[in-house]
Amino acid sequence: MATDADPLLDRDTTNCSIARTLEVVGEKWTLLILREVWYGASRFSDFERTLRCPRNLLAERLRKLVEHGILATEPYQETGSRSRHRYVITPKGNDLVPAVLGLLQWGDRYRADPAGPAITTRHRKCGGYLAVQVRCEHDHHVPANEIETTPGPGFRIKQDH
Repeated sequence: MATDADPLLDRDTTNCSIARTLEVVGEKWTLLILREVWYGASRFSDFERTLRCPRNLLAERLRKLVEHGILATEPYQETGSRSRHRYVITPKGNDLVPAVLGLLQWGDRYRADPAGPAITTRHRKCGGYLAVQVRCEHDHHVPANEIETTPGPGFRIKQDH
């Protein structure tokens, strides 16, 4: 944690990775679209029916996810219909799974329906329930109070204007 003499308090936050990520995925509908993709939705009509998001917002959020390489489009055609595009998750999008599952895990603990969580997540191969954890490169579980924050290569001090 930072102290009064800590340079982290005087850092330039314009290159913060969290802020940059939130510019792409930090909006409610965007996260809910990703949730639906992982649940199996792929067509605009799937998202529209499930989310009940206004069409213009849905189109904009899907466009942004494609623009940033989180989703991709691929053509498909149902018998007797014109060719359309469906949305598929990319490897970059799948890298967001721990973040979204972390939100789900927190929500299940603190915001779930009194009857319990609406869904459960399990490992398909063994059936075990999923739990998101912070782990270090040596595979230790790291609780929040053991996380150390230090300047990285992109660290910059605020420039007084």
